[in-house]
Amino acid sequence: MRTPDAPADSNRKARNSVSTDRQLRVAIVGAGPAGIYAADILSKTDLDVSIDLFERLPAPFGLVRYGVAPDHPRIKQIITALHKILERGDIRLLSNVDYGIDLKLDDLREFYDAVIFSTGAFTDAALTIPGAELEGSYGAADFVSWYDGHPYVPTTWPLHAQQVAVIGAGNVALDVARVLAKNADNLLVTEIPDNVYAGLKDSAVTDVHVFARRGPAQVKFSPLELRELGHVPDLDVIVYPEDFEFDEGSIAAIGSSNQTKQVVKTLTDWTLNDPATFSASRRLHLHFLHAPSEIVDADGDGAVDALRTERTKLNGDGTVSGTGEFHDWPVQAVYRAVGYFGSPLPELPFDDRKGVIPNVEGRVIDIDGEQVPGVYCTGWIKRGPVGLIGHTKSDAAETIRNLVEDAQNQAGFASAGQPDPSAITSFLAERGVEVIEWSGWELLDAHERALGEARGRARVKVIARDEMIAISRGAAQ
Repeated sequence: MRTPDAPADSNRKARNSVSTDRQLRVAIVGAGPAGIYAADILSKTDLDVSIDLFERLPAPFGLVRYGVAPDHPRIKQIITALHKILERGDIRLLSNVDYGIDLKLDDLREFYDAVIFSTGAFTDAALTIPGAELEGSYGAADFVSWYDGHPYVPTTWPLHAQQVAVIGAGNVALDVARVLAKNADNLLVTEIPDNVYAGLKDSAVTDVHVFARRGPAQVKFSPLELRELGHVPDLDVIVYPEDFEFDEGSIAAIGSSNQTKQVVKTLTDWTLNDPATFSASRRLHLHFLHAPSEIVDADGDGAVDALRTERTKLNGDGTVSGTGEFHDWPVQAVYRAVGYFGSPLPELPFDDRKGVIPNVEGRVIDIDGEQVPGVYCTGWIKRGPVGLIGHTKSDAAETIRNLVEDAQNQAGFASAGQPDPSAITSFLAERGVEVIEWSGWELLDAHERALGEARGRARVKVIARDEMIAISRGAAQ
């Protein structure tokens, strides 16, 4: 576990108690669902509190805007609820402010009594098999960022492969596989950016293979997302009866979880499809009991030629063991969808193994297990990248409950030296930071909606960061 970086200014110290004759000042770093839920819950406590919500990107909403596939408008509707929270006006949004570059913890402590980190997890977890570094081997997180129009990724993506492998057994793996296999014209009704549509339109893909290490009863697909595959136009979903094995652990999982039961039923029903009826131009293959063992460069040119998997067998408790039987699948690209991983933040401790900020129920702790005064965390950076977006509400409630307790007891807390709300904006202005507040987001939001309306769509997303800033700052000018 990493220890916090040394403070930039040793004269700035966390104070032991908070003044009771003024509003409590709280900063939340990260304006995705976790941060917005935390701000909303905090605003409804008995504390007299002033909340500033920081976001490194020019636009808020984090994972919902930049992590949910464009053809999932139902999930993206979460933005509507988050929008209503921020438009109330009692939580100040300060976007386009990058923690670690524009300001650090030592700076925030000067202006706030407490800081909550909700920065999420946006990089890929490592897949430690030979060949993972080959050309044509990609992290799913990077691909998701591309098709969601993230301003920090390139606008083009190499889509030259005809056969593609996706490693993973969760919804991200399904999203990646579906977007790769779907006809680009079927995405035009969504908010897909123009450059992404153009790239997918020219894609050479014909077959996408998804590989899960365990059996059908152990995958983490949601039933709705899995069933959606069966309704994608011009796409055959192919499963293999020999991959269907159920041990005692599988039977127990099916019996104890309605979600698992639905997933297994959908998959089992697909085994009854007659291969002679398959006629689509693209195919999505779902493979179970195949563990990736190597990404193969057969001709030595540094690029992907195949994915080697080892057949696995269930052990009776839902776990698997290798059988020593290997198979090479000819593919020209591999997408690793084995999970997300948190990133360390300056001046904060970090658990390199778990990819989280070490904490006890949201209270950040140092290498000795002592509470870091006035510093908290919530969301994936607190507990790891597990659970759905809605789970961040209960997660935020726990963190806020402990923050409120610390504030009321004036124990283990910090106190701002410059608590006036104008002090932080003056500080950022002096550093040349182009801060975008809520009015700026409203202008960008209206611009994107207008672009969409002209094409019969809900929105067309602006992806260039400079363009986003220019449009957003037009509100103030």
